[in-house]
Amino acid sequence: MSYSILTFFDLILVLTLLSLSWHLLNSEDIFKAVVLFISFGLLMALAWVRMRAPDVALAEAALGAGLTGPLFLAALRRMNRCHKGERRLDIDENRDGDNEKKMEQPHQRA
Repeated sequence: MSYSILTFFDLILVLTLLSLSWHLLNSEDIFKAVVLFISFGLLMALAWVRMRAPDVALAEAALGAGLTGPLFLAALRRMNRCHKGERRLDIDENRDGDNEKKMEQPHQRA
């Protein structure tokens, strides 16, 4: 009885992984693709646990979902900044200019 339940769970897991990968590859929205990638990594870790490879599952969860996903999200944020015409150097230059103004203001008041 429990064997058939686990087989059914494995079948659902495989179908979900295939569905996630299909939607991930065909997604036009990059943010949605990154979220699907993170979900795929977590479910793949579960699949590795089902295949009795917990060390690979931990590596998949840590690297596939825990490290790569946030790096992709940071890259996406930086890409959106570039599309808006902002650059990190411009932001840093503005901060430096504001700091110089703040430092000059006390001298001007005195």
